[in-house]
Amino acid sequence: MEESARFLALIKLANVGLTLIWGFAVTYVFVRALPLREFQAFLLLVAFGNFTISAEIGLTSIIYARLRRYWLGHRSEGEGGFQPEEMGVLFLFLGMLILSGLVILLIALAAGGIGTAMPLLFILFFLSACVNLPALLAKRALAAVDGNFLWEALDCVRRLMTISLLLLILKGLDPRISVALQLAISLAVIGYAIALVHKRLGMTSQHWLAFRRGGVHVREHYLHDVGASALFTMSEIVAYNAPYFTIALATQDARPMLLFDFFFKMSRALSMAIRAMVEAALPRITRAFHAGDVGRLRQLLARALGVGFAFALFAAGVLLLSGQWLFTKLFAGRAVIDLTDLLLIDGALLALTVICVSVYVQAALGRFVHLLKRSLPFLAGSLISVPIAALLGQSFDLAFLSLYMVALMMVSALHALSLRRLLAGTQR
Repeated sequence: MEESARFLALIKLANVGLTLIWGFAVTYVFVRALPLREFQAFLLLVAFGNFTISAEIGLTSIIYARLRRYWLGHRSEGEGGFQPEEMGVLFLFLGMLILSGLVILLIALAAGGIGTAMPLLFILFFLSACVNLPALLAKRALAAVDGNFLWEALDCVRRLMTISLLLLILKGLDPRISVALQLAISLAVIGYAIALVHKRLGMTSQHWLAFRRGGVHVREHYLHDVGASALFTMSEIVAYNAPYFTIALATQDARPMLLFDFFFKMSRALSMAIRAMVEAALPRITRAFHAGDVGRLRQLLARALGVGFAFALFAAGVLLLSGQWLFTKLFAGRAVIDLTDLLLIDGALLALTVICVSVYVQAALGRFVHLLKRSLPFLAGSLISVPIAALLGQSFDLAFLSLYMVALMMVSALHALSLRRLLAGTQR
């Protein structure tokens, strides 16, 4: 199954589905299990947890690119290549990140910044959310050593068990017990995955504890990629989320905000599906790239783009057929969406497909500086689309959607050029 891209794609898509179910289930359960004021504080906790998770600044992508190259036998870089001591240092960094977030949370709880009568529940939930940091590192490390299917199978089991424990709260299970058990299950799965990485790399306990040697290696060989990866991550976050704030500043009309939120939700679902498909093909893509097999790499990239466009066309068709109904149901009839809006969103989703494939592939190959350069035009387009739409006067929402779609299409063309240069071996 590890050798089959189809099996990998299926189980990764299953995991995407479980992740989406988990996100809806958290809201569904806790809005019913907690008083309204407690639930409002809980939403702040969820946002803080998401921010803490995003603070890993792309380290897991860097370790995947380095470890994958090492695992495929490209070790001629000598001391500049991957060293097992790096794993211990990265886990230490993530642990310190979680600890820092926990300290901030404890201070906020003690000072009344987050008002709750159930502080233990909030602390446990924060830890259960932050455990996704070491989980992501375990996932990337195991994937780099050809353990994709194994991790996805383990993660599916983990998510099924945690969703079940979450739903049991509605049957009377104490929320604190539920979240504590979820945390224990996650830690067990992550520990087992790391033990498998430990075994496959032939590591020893000294490798995990050699923080000084590993720290020197990380400082010498990570900082360039860490800087580019961190800036790229920040650029992407701002580019995809800025319209929420710029629209709020430009108009009091709710419709443009709801239109963008609708697109954001659709784009997130599409990008998650494309990511699952690309990750299923990454073992072959990375192997072909590092082996210099341009023909095989071209074939794999064309296949990835083809499947991505199939997903996008399916989503576009669903939106054309039922987008108006879905929009009305989702936003309780507070606004309407017309065919022109849906066509613009469909065009944006098609453009997003090329961007997603390019970003996921090139991040796996460690081309962070290149991705940063490609993200800046989209950042600029996202930031100026609302002001320009406001200057145009009438039909602000239509003008904004049009400009945002044009920005995505222009960046999509740049990423298509990047993939072409990647095939030609141009490292720019």
